[in-house]
Amino acid sequence: MIYLKTAEEIEKMRAACDLVSRTLGEVAKWARPGVTTLRLDSIAREYILDNGGTPACLGYHGFPGTLCIEVNETVVHGFPSDRVLEEGDIVGTDCVVELNGFHGDSCYTFPIGEIAPEVMSLLKTTKESLYKGIEAAKAGKRVGDIGNAVQTYCERRNYSVVREMCGHGIGQSMHEDPEVPNYGRRGIGPVLRDGMCIAIEPMINLGSKNIVIERDGWQCRTKDRKPSAHFEHTLLINGDDPEVLTTFRYIEEVLGNRSI
Repeated sequence: MIYLKTAEEIEKMRAACDLVSRTLGEVAKWARPGVTTLRLDSIAREYILDNGGTPACLGYHGFPGTLCIEVNETVVHGFPSDRVLEEGDIVGTDCVVELNGFHGDSCYTFPIGEIAPEVMSLLKTTKESLYKGIEAAKAGKRVGDIGNAVQTYCERRNYSVVREMCGHGIGQSMHEDPEVPNYGRRGIGPVLRDGMCIAIEPMINLGSKNIVIERDGWQCRTKDRKPSAHFEHTLLINGDDPEVLTTFRYIEEVLGNRSI
């Protein structure tokens, strides 16, 4: 069932989305060589709790972290660990915050120091494809229009789109209907209606689209071990002008000219 949010609920969504955005802004201050992914996770957890929120991923079906950590070939759902980030790595930080009963969801893939030009191009294309998906998220259009916009943008640049993982509706639950794939045909899927809140999250690979899920049932990586990038926003369907509820502004203030 797809839940349309009331005006009061939308305000709560805005607050949750602002908190998750500010949390990733704090993480940005520490995403550099020599820092462990567990340290990034601790920073996020402490910031969320200090600001009255709840780290929604922590303990979700047994997940062990506040952040889903995605280093290099990890696509989604990586565990925080003692792994030390090194020059040339990339790390996605997927975060969900619950605040006053509503959720905000966002992800940003950080370059760690200087990264290879072809990997930077992957990051830039993936982030750009997120906004292509957002542009397609107009009331009266369909979910397939979003996926098609992301897919065509990336595949025309010779990147591949992960099929098994997708975006989703969001609100009082972290994952609500509808599913929002990053591929598809225009004009198919559920109709986008005013008041829907969805998370769009392209997961785009430098190599093959094929993935492997590790034995723990969570951690997902590219089969060919080439890098994967992931960017995500939560948005509100609002006529022809979708409102992006999360923001990368706090991250960009920290990174400056190092922003993607």
